[in-house]
Amino acid sequence: MGTVHARSLDPLPMDGHDFASADDSDLVEVEPQKKQEILENKDVVVQRVHFEGLGRTKDDLIMYEISNVFKAKNLIDVMRKSHEAREKLLRMGIFRQVEVLVDTCEGDDALPNGLDVTFEVTELRRLTGSYNTMVGNNEGSMVLGLKLPNLFGRAEKMTFQFSYGTKETSYGLSFFKPQVGNFERNFSVNLYKVTGQFPWSSLRETDRGISTEISFPLWKTNHTLKWEGVWRELGCLARTASFAIREESGHTLKSSLSHAMVIDTRNSSILPKSGALLKINQELAGYTGGDVSFLKEDFELQLNKKLGWDSVLSTSLWGGMLLPIGDKPSSIADRFYLGGPTSVRGFSMYSIGPQSEGDYLGGEAYWAGGVHLYTPLPFRPGRGGFGDLFRTHFFLNAGNLCNLNYGEGPQAHLRKLAECIRWSYGAGIVLRLGNIARLELNYCIPMGVQSGDRICDGVQFGAGIRFL
Repeated sequence: MGTVHARSLDPLPMDGHDFASADDSDLVEVEPQKKQEILENKDVVVQRVHFEGLGRTKDDLIMYEISNVFKAKNLIDVMRKSHEAREKLLRMGIFRQVEVLVDTCEGDDALPNGLDVTFEVTELRRLTGSYNTMVGNNEGSMVLGLKLPNLFGRAEKMTFQFSYGTKETSYGLSFFKPQVGNFERNFSVNLYKVTGQFPWSSLRETDRGISTEISFPLWKTNHTLKWEGVWRELGCLARTASFAIREESGHTLKSSLSHAMVIDTRNSSILPKSGALLKINQELAGYTGGDVSFLKEDFELQLNKKLGWDSVLSTSLWGGMLLPIGDKPSSIADRFYLGGPTSVRGFSMYSIGPQSEGDYLGGEAYWAGGVHLYTPLPFRPGRGGFGDLFRTHFFLNAGNLCNLNYGEGPQAHLRKLAECIRWSYGAGIVLRLGNIARLELNYCIPMGVQSGDRICDGVQFGAGIRFL
């Protein structure tokens, strides 16, 4: 049998009554039933918070998470703040279970309106394993993981993960450290090796790298600062690879600094009914070492509006530019790609833009936009249950991807991005897989097709987490 640990956390000194100097004549013994009635109608004081089941978790970590419980002034407020504290404790990922009990105070120092709050917790084991499947953009993978949660008692975490997918295989070792009292502020270090196959470019890429990240909220935005150093090995996936791909083969060393800002007010990340999303990314490579130098900017904007009859109108816009620094051209591993069931539907995966002998080389500038109307299934089969996971989907997508001559100026760039626009329209069925991914089965009609583009005229299947 394991030993159950119990800890009692008294509130930090704060303004209020001096409990030690209370006059005995003011303390009237109250029957339990009458005392409960008094507590329901009058102000209360949380005298103590107890924790049962704590082992390696440090007191200062949980004290920050439950500090608001001491500020509750009535019974309803105590229940609400205790529930919020429970959610915070579970969010840290160090407890398997958290239960809350609220009771009247007992003992010689108990006040007539005093309450004790008890959190009964079950810590995660020191080593846990996991097995699951993961859906990427038109890619599936099997993921095996080992995790050491709450490594030093303050919600630190070390993980090892192996992923084997249809196009990508990866190994990764990560260490995660949140700031005590502010879980949104955290620091992480990652070591990884990723091998990917990109048949649309007849390219194989192996990345071995290290990265460090600092994430923090600022007003209504979330920011991530990242440094990454990666040794990249590019090679041909097939003997029929074009000469342009063979020229790209070899080794490069990239060292880059990047910043990402996110504002997300959507009610769901997979199939939202309301809210907006804005993502802005900047990456600067070459100034901290390596033999690759560029400045890369891209953004993503999405707006969702709920209409009548449980319908949703969604609009989205993506865009980005890659500016090589110095005399060396940009690498195929850094360029943008466009087309496929997760971006401009009706075109094959990443098959828009510059290509050589059937191998797609990506581009240094792109934009893509979409308008979508999501409605319930006709006649609402399975309403209130399984049927609510499905939506009917009507869409109009457009976009373009190209290379720019950066000596020509902004007006020339805009003209080039406005030329040869690919677009498509169609309808289909969308299936939401929880809040993890979604599947689409669409009938697509591609338009504006240019020489060299590969199209998918008719039924197209898509799976992923990020859709235009």
